[in-house]
Amino acid sequence: MKKLLIASAVSALFAAPATVLAQAKPAPAPTLDKVLEASGISVSGYIDAGYTYARNGAGFTDRVFDGQQNSFALNQFGLTVAKQPKEGFGGLVNITVGRDGQLIHSFPEPATSMFDITQAYLQYAGGPLTVIAGKFTTLHGTEVIASTGNTNISRSILFGSVPFTHTGVRATWALTDTVNLIAGVNNGWDQLTDANKAKTAELGATLNPIKPLNIAVSGYSGKEVITPGGAIVPEGTRTSVNAVASYTIIDPLSVGLEVLNVSQDNTVGGNAKGKYTGLAGYVTYMFTPKFRGVARVESFDDKDGLRYGTPNGATSNKYKEVTLTGAFLASDSFEARAEVRRDQGNNAVFTDSSGATSKSMTSAALQGLYKF
Repeated sequence: MKKLLIASAVSALFAAPATVLAQAKPAPAPTLDKVLEASGISVSGYIDAGYTYARNGAGFTDRVFDGQQNSFALNQFGLTVAKQPKEGFGGLVNITVGRDGQLIHSFPEPATSMFDITQAYLQYAGGPLTVIAGKFTTLHGTEVIASTGNTNISRSILFGSVPFTHTGVRATWALTDTVNLIAGVNNGWDQLTDANKAKTAELGATLNPIKPLNIAVSGYSGKEVITPGGAIVPEGTRTSVNAVASYTIIDPLSVGLEVLNVSQDNTVGGNAKGKYTGLAGYVTYMFTPKFRGVARVESFDDKDGLRYGTPNGATSNKYKEVTLTGAFLASDSFEARAEVRRDQGNNAVFTDSSGATSKSMTSAALQGLYKF
């Protein structure tokens, strides 16, 4: 018994300093993400890098971002910092850096810089109403600027035929849990500062009538002096209407459809009204939780040359394209994609490196996408 008491006393003697040290040890410092989370600020981003090869892609192209013949590229580094409370004031800043950043600048920003402030706006939310003021992305289209919001590597023809961003004011009213109404006024298509005095009005609605079905309809109308192709023309009213629908047929299979109609007065060719229309369809299938396949088909009619002018002297141009994309979702943060695509025109508008023209252009691309 005496030995047991002595052993216990000795153990207690050695344990006491350890207990004091454990109590004196400071608590671990909070990490940055915990601090931001506590403050209501969210930070997210991604890196998009890849390789593109295009046959007959030396001259005219009906694409926006992947106009390379044979090149590796940092397509995009995207970063978004936002504080968007459900009630009260907030804001969002979104930057895009990389090769694609040169192609989405708003007037009068120079096209040479790889750095683009894609979105920067103030926000006020109160009840069913949310109002934003500043620079923000368009309501039009299935596909978006940020690579993480798309399932193909290349962008559709329709993506390049609608505005990227607007600068102005937009209000969204949540009429019900399944219906949102949108209205706003802005400087026009991709205009940080207005090129004329007139303003462009926007209207839109998003609907989710049943769980597997999502519908978005939007329209813009206003006098513009810059055509979608970038040419300066006399001021004329530009009107665009776009409708997007997606439907989940079964859990791994979903389909999508987009329709676009754009017209403008006082087009490049004179005082006549120019017009182009487009249609795109998507099929997405998850073969396994880590493997995804996507097919996209498009038809685009630029019969008045409003979108692309007259490449290689051709008028009344029509284009079609088919894209097949496979993706491996290695983790929540990394995705690898591979793609083949073929574009077809009714005229020989595509050019190879020797200068010969063709009615078709074929490309292949690889992409690595890291999200954080």
